[in-house]
Amino acid sequence: MKRGRTTNEANSSSSEDRTEKESKRHKIVEKKTTVVQSPDWANLLQDIILQVFQYLPLLDRAHASQVCRSWNQVFHMPDLWRCFEFELNQPATSNLRTTHPELIKQIIKRHSNHLQYVSFKSHFISALTVVFVNSKSLSSLKIDDTPVDDPSLKVLVANNSDTLKLLKMSSCPHVSPAGILCVADQCHGLRELALNYHLLSDELLLALSSEKHVRLEHLRIDVVSENPGQTQFHTIQKSSWDAFIKHSPKVNLVMYFFLYEEEFDPFFRYEIPVTHLYFGRSVSKDVLGRVGMTCPRLVELVVCANGLRPLDEELICIAERCKYLSAVGLGECEVSCSAFVEFVKMCGGRLSQLSIMEEVLIPDQKYSLEQIHWEVSKHLGRVWFPDMMPTW
Repeated sequence: MKRGRTTNEANSSSSEDRTEKESKRHKIVEKKTTVVQSPDWANLLQDIILQVFQYLPLLDRAHASQVCRSWNQVFHMPDLWRCFEFELNQPATSNLRTTHPELIKQIIKRHSNHLQYVSFKSHFISALTVVFVNSKSLSSLKIDDTPVDDPSLKVLVANNSDTLKLLKMSSCPHVSPAGILCVADQCHGLRELALNYHLLSDELLLALSSEKHVRLEHLRIDVVSENPGQTQFHTIQKSSWDAFIKHSPKVNLVMYFFLYEEEFDPFFRYEIPVTHLYFGRSVSKDVLGRVGMTCPRLVELVVCANGLRPLDEELICIAERCKYLSAVGLGECEVSCSAFVEFVKMCGGRLSQLSIMEEVLIPDQKYSLEQIHWEVSKHLGRVWFPDMMPTW
């Protein structure tokens, strides 16, 4: 009897073990099945697909639109094409050989009427021409390193003169002062303009100062020379600057200088309403001295390099005459600690940004590098340290 009961108990226990093992095996299979199931990309919310498409370049958008009907519908949504960046250095590069340039132009042509904010960097000028011809409501246009010319700008103005508010042009050698003047004459709503100095003229400033034109908010001018002595820089009349600033008294005039020292002669000879001034190459003491005498509206000054002669007198002059100066950056320059403390003391708490490399400051009899931190912090009203050169 005992043996029988033991046998039955053993059989029952073995049966339970088999049932438990099978149950675990079913659960594992179910888990594997759940993992293997692929997501249903076609049923993603269109708002999510739209967000993804906005980060894709033009050709990737076109390829993605062929995945399914839902993605193709997103590809044709006007919201996708209001802001558009087009960057293509070579229309026949290896990754584009399978895509004919005409296809690119067809895509742009179909959606150009929705474009409002366009950034264009390409030698593929025919694509930009398609944008100019077919767009009707461009508000912002940035063109960089693209062979756009005067006739193209006339087409742009003819279709978008009522809506264009921002135009930034960089490295566009085929545009003349007359071409950019046409834009200023017709686009009376233009509020921001960025261009190379060779496009700046007295006529342009006077056109921007006309009663029909709105007050300009931002004017950026790049003064660039690639080869020393080979570029002749013209002079803008003081009367033109005066008319311009009278019409737009709150304009931010930003000037970037990438010149060699001997090329600065035409600049800072009389008062100029510049507010933000950047020197990307070495600039002489004489030029910085003239800056202090001719730039009373200066708000920001950045000097990347100067040489081995201290800028003590020049900084003091700038502090005395530039009453709105609130941001200063000095790179490879030299300033005595005493002169720097005096400069900060004269500017006071209005210096919201003060970026000075530690190597710029030269200790003297009055201040050491350890002492200048406390002295400058006291006059600024906040803790300040000079910037350190990275050791890597």
